[in-house]
Amino acid sequence: MRRLLLEGLLRRPLTEPLSPAEADETPALGAELAGAVRRKLGRSLAIRVVDAGSCNGCELEINALSNAFYDLERFGLHLVASPRHADVLLVTGPVTKNMAEALKRTYDAMPAPKWVVAAGDCALDGGCFAGSYAVLGGLQRLIPVDLQIPGCPPRPVDLLRSLVLLLEGG
Repeated sequence: MRRLLLEGLLRRPLTEPLSPAEADETPALGAELAGAVRRKLGRSLAIRVVDAGSCNGCELEINALSNAFYDLERFGLHLVASPRHADVLLVTGPVTKNMAEALKRTYDAMPAPKWVVAAGDCALDGGCFAGSYAVLGGLQRLIPVDLQIPGCPPRPVDLLRSLVLLLEGG
């Protein structure tokens, strides 16, 4: 037990360092996003995240938006637990047959104005799960999609950039 504790304390983290360009871009991108949210809604942006059957790679990147580096709360974005409080429905993963009804109900429960974002290759067209007996396919086959974010998984900066495009263009 002592050996495991010492190894854990002395070993370097296994994470990749953030590129300097991305580190410099994030505060400016966040300020642009905060301005777009204020102009469009006049308040914070509430995001409901739904995993429709993915491998959780996209969820890890979305959760990274809440860490100390990105800190999406400072930009006026909040992840909410109820679709009744959400402005954006952010869906990851291919739409499985078991999740289809839940996604429809979540979409219907959201107040207007509402936007739907398909994040990751699986949400776009089924990704590596396409053709499975349990998968219906991409999200657009079930509900209208306002924005598609490609990537397997999309990086946190790409998620932020895409939300700016959604708010300024939609």
